[in-house]
Amino acid sequence: MCQRTKHGILAAMPTDGSKPVVVIALAAIFATVLFPPLAWTDSSSLRQEFLKRLVAAAIERTHHTVRYDPSYVGIPYPGGDVPADTGVCTDEVIRAYRAVGVDLQKEVHEDMKHNFSAYSRAGSTRATRPDANIDHRRVPVLMVFFARHGEVLKITNRTEDYAPGDLVMWDLGGNMTHIGIVVDQRSEASGRYRVVHNIGLGPRMEDVLFDWKIIGHYRYFGPQRKE
Repeated sequence: MCQRTKHGILAAMPTDGSKPVVVIALAAIFATVLFPPLAWTDSSSLRQEFLKRLVAAAIERTHHTVRYDPSYVGIPYPGGDVPADTGVCTDEVIRAYRAVGVDLQKEVHEDMKHNFSAYSRAGSTRATRPDANIDHRRVPVLMVFFARHGEVLKITNRTEDYAPGDLVMWDLGGNMTHIGIVVDQRSEASGRYRVVHNIGLGPRMEDVLFDWKIIGHYRYFGPQRKE
């Protein structure tokens, strides 16, 4: 049988009366050295890696053909999506986040269920309860969610204030809003980072950061893991 010593080392306890033989748990030691607990890892580097993956997922979306369709569609929950060949601007953000393991449908719906008053003026003013089919597909709702659970960044007209992975919302006028993801590809003409968005012609990567009035600027890393 084995017994743990006061130093945390496993000692084999022979049954023939001889002295115990100390057995070092090499596997456990190597595991601790090679794979330190997440709490020891630099959270900043983890976040940068997340943003890199998000940007790559957003750019990958530009290879898909999507017909712009804002229709209300009943979808499964969680993990539901409208038909893959249809969607609006928010659907491209949702799909990019899904590709890196974050389900905005679920995160938004769960937050709205417990904090609906915070969303009462976002999206449709006729809404009287959360709706997992549509809420996460509304720009105003996402703005409230990102403000509550992400980083609220300043709105400026300075190119350097916008970085890959940032979420930007615009007012297009006529009570219409829009959303896109800043990516790491710069425009040769302006030097600005381009944005992946769908404003009606499917997901595209374009130099449109300052084409419309910016009303929201956020960074979201997904649900925070509880310690």
